Amino acid sequence: MTQKNKHSSITRRTVLTGLGATIAAPAILRHSRAYAANPVIKIGHVSPRTGPVAAFTEADDFVLAGIQKAFAGGLMNNGKAYDVEIISKDSQSNPNRASEVAAELILSDEVDIIVAASTPETTNPVADQAEINEVPCITTDCPWQPYFFGRNGNPAEGFRSTYHFFWGLEDVIGAFLDMWSSSGVTKNVAGLFPNDADGNAWGDPELGLPKPLAAAGYNIVDPGRYQPLSDDFSSQISAFKEAGCEIVTGNMIPPDFANFWSQAAQQGFNPKIVTIGKALLFPSVVNSLGERANGLSSEIWWSPNHPFSSSLTQASAKELAGSYVADTGRAWTQPIGFKHALFEVAADVIKRAADLDDPESIVEAIASTSLNTIVGPVDWSTGPVKNVTKTPLVAGQWQKQGDALELVITANSLAPEIPVGGELQLIS
Repeated sequence: MTQKNKHSSITRRTVLTGLGATIAAPAILRHSRAYAANPVIKIGHVSPRTGPVAAFTEADDFVLAGIQKAFAGGLMNNGKAYDVEIISKDSQSNPNRASEVAAELILSDEVDIIVAASTPETTNPVADQAEINEVPCITTDCPWQPYFFGRNGNPAEGFRSTYHFFWGLEDVIGAFLDMWSSSGVTKNVAGLFPNDADGNAWGDPELGLPKPLAAAGYNIVDPGRYQPLSDDFSSQISAFKEAGCEIVTGNMIPPDFANFWSQAAQQGFNPKIVTIGKALLFPSVVNSLGERANGLSSEIWWSPNHPFSSSLTQASAKELAGSYVADTGRAWTQPIGFKHALFEVAADVIKRAADLDDPESIVEAIASTSLNTIVGPVDWSTGPVKNVTKTPLVAGQWQKQGDALELVITANSLAPEIPVGGELQLIS
């Protein structure tokens, strides 16, 4: 171990203690690989396995099993084979818990790289712990604005150790407008935005949906932020009915949308288009809504029809999704691709880092990534701000096909390389 690395570890422990960490900090000098017969790289993984956004993690066991198989023979770095150990912990859909388990992975498990996914309630506290402790970190499954500005990021400076890949609010707005453009419905849009990192970003008057929707000729009716896990949307529904809203949009967790959609039916609010981020991504959630799920729509980050393949296993998106269906008996779900891609990027970084004992060297390898993954290209030299790179986004609709609902891509103007599978149908 170099003197530089010893100093880095001591600095991380001192900084965290100074911030009032409640977790006892063990000695965190990095485990030496100098004399190990089979040196080990540790990857920490944080994911909301339980709690309100657990739908994001339905494929975790499948993805982790496949990654472990891909890593079984080790990864080569500078002519030497390294075994890879993945330590996965549940954030419980709680940002405080996410921060706590990230600290455990860094201080107790002494991971070399930490990865996290699924909403800013997980990505942001994990990235903050990694930044404080100067541990290389890669995150995804969160629009880049809630990730970057939600962490008080400065575009001129960026972050030191933490990197993110996903699409942005400008992309989801463009995809939604593309999908709605030929519908012919009244351009009064009901906005549903929770009082959380995602909702505040999506509903922000300048950086969120309102300004670009207004520029495109839409009138957004925003009754203000509601509290997550709300059980009463009567005031919002009343405002939307009074304004004659025929489109509903926003960003909601699954329990909140289920409550809203049930109450909308009870109170006679019948919009023709319902395009909601987050809640309507997952087959399990949509199927739980019964017949009234037919026609609901959302952004689509990844699907079996995306024309990309894994750099790690060479499986196509279609093959990866098909394996999930065959192995689990469940319908494919969008996070499969991004959870897999997290480890594609981590593996690529491990192979290219000049010195795996030096966190700064690992960070340099992340920053120089240029990799074609199962979700598309990941290249941090492309922006839009430091530490962030974007992946392609389309939009689509849940449509009844036979006895099942299928997520059909209906709008692809932002990513024409991803084929459409049908046209938007108004909710009857």
